[in-house]
Amino acid sequence: MLAVIDYGAGNLRSVVHALTYLGIENMCIVRSADQMRGADKIILPGVGAFGAGMQKLHEQGLVQPIRSAVWAGVPFLGICLGMQFLFETSDEMGTHEGLGLLPGHVTRFADRPDVKIPHMGWNTVTPARPSPILDGIKAGSYAYFVHSYYCVPANASDVLLTTDYGIPFTAGVAHDHIFGVQFHPEKSQRTGLQILSNFLEYTP
Repeated sequence: MLAVIDYGAGNLRSVVHALTYLGIENMCIVRSADQMRGADKIILPGVGAFGAGMQKLHEQGLVQPIRSAVWAGVPFLGICLGMQFLFETSDEMGTHEGLGLLPGHVTRFADRPDVKIPHMGWNTVTPARPSPILDGIKAGSYAYFVHSYYCVPANASDVLLTTDYGIPFTAGVAHDHIFGVQFHPEKSQRTGLQILSNFLEYTP
């Protein structure tokens, strides 16, 4: 069963639509800990502010069940804010604790005269290393971004994809069965659908 976490993120419907297009049959929209039982894959979409999103996950009693499932080896894919939640802390509107599944933090793009914040629109992604989730994805493939904050992994080995927006930043991460993408695969046409398909087919 694929568990898609629903904590009120605005992109949930488009993620579910993309997964349905790919032919997923056994999918559960998860809003409580009870619904997590039996999940063999987890997708955590995300749009919005880090602190508010983590608070909602706590209110729904989902933080510890997500951690426990991932620690037990259940493959996980975080999307946009869902990728940022993987890390230990974010400095968005104060300091907030994340899921702590990967070491590192989340911080805001510095103000620069040559770039606009948020980073919004199409940009290229470059694989940092091979991964099953990147099968069929070439350097220079385009993906759709909407974000003002970016992830800074503590371990360079966790970086899977990079993108340049005034500075190079981490656009995707992977550590064993844990994956995240800063862009929106559900809006990234062929590139995004390929990544979602790869995750659905992934076996640890």
